Amino acid sequence: MFEYKTHGTCSTKIRFDIQDGKIHSLSFENGCEGNLKTIGILVEGMETGALVKRLKGIRCGRRGTSCADQLAQAVAQAVGKADSKV
Repeated sequence: MFEYKTHGTCSTKIRFDIQDGKIHSLSFENGCEGNLKTIGILVEGMETGALVKRLKGIRCGRRGTSCADQLAQAVAQAVGKADSKV
Protein backbone atom coordinates (compact mmCIF):
# COMPACT_ATOMS: atom_id res chain seq x y z
CA MET A 1 0.00 0.00 0.00
CA PHE A 2 1.41 3.35 -1.06
CA GLU A 3 0.52 6.47 0.92
CA TYR A 4 0.97 10.02 -0.34
CA LYS A 5 0.45 13.27 1.59
CA THR A 6 -1.28 15.70 -0.75
CA HIS A 7 -0.45 19.39 -1.21
CA GLY A 8 -2.87 22.19 -2.10
CA THR A 9 -6.08 20.16 -2.00
CA CYS A 10 -8.93 19.47 0.41
CA SER A 11 -7.94 15.82 0.55
CA THR A 12 -4.96 15.22 2.81
CA LYS A 13 -3.78 11.70 1.91
CA ILE A 14 -4.08 9.22 -0.92
CA ARG A 15 -3.64 5.47 -0.48
CA PHE A 16 -3.48 2.84 -3.22
CA ASP A 17 -1.88 -0.41 -4.33
CA ILE A 18 -0.13 -1.12 -7.59
CA GLN A 19 -0.34 -4.70 -8.81
CA ASP A 20 1.01 -5.75 -12.20
CA GLY A 21 1.30 -2.08 -13.19
CA LYS A 22 -2.35 -1.31 -12.39
CA ILE A 23 -4.04 0.77 -9.69
CA HIS A 24 -6.12 -0.96 -7.00
CA SER A 25 -7.80 -0.06 -3.70
CA LEU A 26 -7.60 3.71 -4.15
CA SER A 27 -8.83 5.85 -1.26
CA PHE A 28 -8.58 9.51 -0.31
CA GLU A 29 -8.61 10.98 3.18
CA ASN A 30 -10.86 14.06 3.53
CA GLY A 31 -12.02 16.07 0.51
CA CYS A 32 -15.20 15.80 -1.57
CA GLU A 33 -16.32 12.28 -0.72
CA GLY A 34 -18.59 11.63 -3.71
CA ASN A 35 -16.12 12.92 -6.29
CA LEU A 36 -13.20 11.07 -4.74
CA LYS A 37 -15.10 7.78 -4.53
CA THR A 38 -15.95 8.26 -8.21
CA ILE A 39 -12.29 8.74 -9.11
CA GLY A 40 -11.51 5.52 -7.23
CA ILE A 41 -14.11 3.58 -9.19
CA LEU A 42 -13.02 5.03 -12.54
CA VAL A 43 -9.30 4.31 -12.10
CA GLU A 44 -9.62 0.84 -10.53
CA GLY A 45 -7.52 -1.49 -12.68
CA MET A 46 -6.14 1.35 -14.82
CA GLU A 47 -2.51 1.12 -15.93
CA THR A 48 -0.30 3.52 -14.03
CA GLY A 49 1.08 5.25 -17.14
CA ALA A 50 -2.39 5.88 -18.54
CA LEU A 51 -3.56 7.29 -15.22
CA VAL A 52 -0.64 9.72 -14.96
CA LYS A 53 -1.08 10.83 -18.58
CA ARG A 54 -4.82 11.46 -18.20
CA LEU A 55 -4.88 13.14 -14.78
CA LYS A 56 -1.63 15.10 -14.61
CA GLY A 57 -2.14 18.85 -14.69
CA ILE A 58 -5.88 18.94 -13.93
CA ARG A 59 -6.63 21.98 -11.79
CA CYS A 60 -9.39 22.69 -9.27
CA GLY A 61 -10.60 26.26 -9.64
CA ARG A 62 -7.77 28.71 -9.07
CA ARG A 63 -5.60 26.14 -7.35
CA GLY A 64 -2.54 25.00 -9.22
CA THR A 65 -3.51 21.37 -8.61
CA SER A 66 -6.46 19.08 -7.88
CA CYS A 67 -7.08 15.74 -6.20
CA ALA A 68 -6.76 14.09 -9.62
CA ASP A 69 -3.45 15.86 -10.28
CA GLN A 70 -2.22 14.90 -6.82
CA LEU A 71 -3.15 11.28 -7.59
CA ALA A 72 -1.12 11.45 -10.82
CA GLN A 73 1.85 12.79 -8.87
CA ALA A 74 1.45 10.11 -6.19
CA VAL A 75 1.32 7.31 -8.78
CA ALA A 76 4.33 8.67 -10.67
CA GLN A 77 6.26 8.83 -7.39
CA ALA A 78 5.22 5.30 -6.41
CA VAL A 79 6.19 3.89 -9.81
CA GLY A 80 9.56 5.66 -9.56
CA LYS A 81 10.19 4.13 -6.13
CA ALA A 82 9.16 0.69 -7.36
CA ASP A 83 11.43 1.00 -10.42
CA SER A 84 14.40 2.03 -8.26
CA LYS A 85 14.02 -1.17 -6.22
CA VAL A 86 14.44 -3.41 -9.29
